[in-house]
Amino acid sequence: MWKRSDHQPKIKAEDGPLVGQFEVLGSVPEPAMPHPLELSEFESFPVFQDIRLHIREVGAQLVKKVNAVFQLDITKNGKTILRWTIDLKNGSGDMYPGPARLPADTVFTIPESVFMELVLGKMNPQKAFLAGKFKVSGKVLLSWKLERVFKDWAKF
Repeated sequence: MWKRSDHQPKIKAEDGPLVGQFEVLGSVPEPAMPHPLELSEFESFPVFQDIRLHIREVGAQLVKKVNAVFQLDITKNGKTILRWTIDLKNGSGDMYPGPARLPADTVFTIPESVFMELVLGKMNPQKAFLAGKFKVSGKVLLSWKLERVFKDWAKF
């Protein structure tokens, strides 16, 4: 018959690594986000607040039409300065500062100046994307639904 042979030595607690001896691999520090009291210092903050109010009023209708979670990483000089999430997939919709609580369907990385031109209608989103003015990752085709949300907000 076959015998089971256990060749693993017994490990004692004192044989383990010392606390802090190893660092976690693959961990990337989150970019420093401004304190909520500092959000009002950004040019785009009033726009985000207004869009947030609009989503809270008509969010249930938007959830039925859009069914997606968008994350907007607003940059300045190549660094993320603001991060907003537009959740039009769950509940009656929500918009909040910070990263998406659930995985975002589409993530936009966009300079603040370009974002302002887009939401104010001074720049065409498709042309701006094709010109490389901002980046989109995830489900790129959902971005046209966010454009419709911004257009509805502009009428509001």
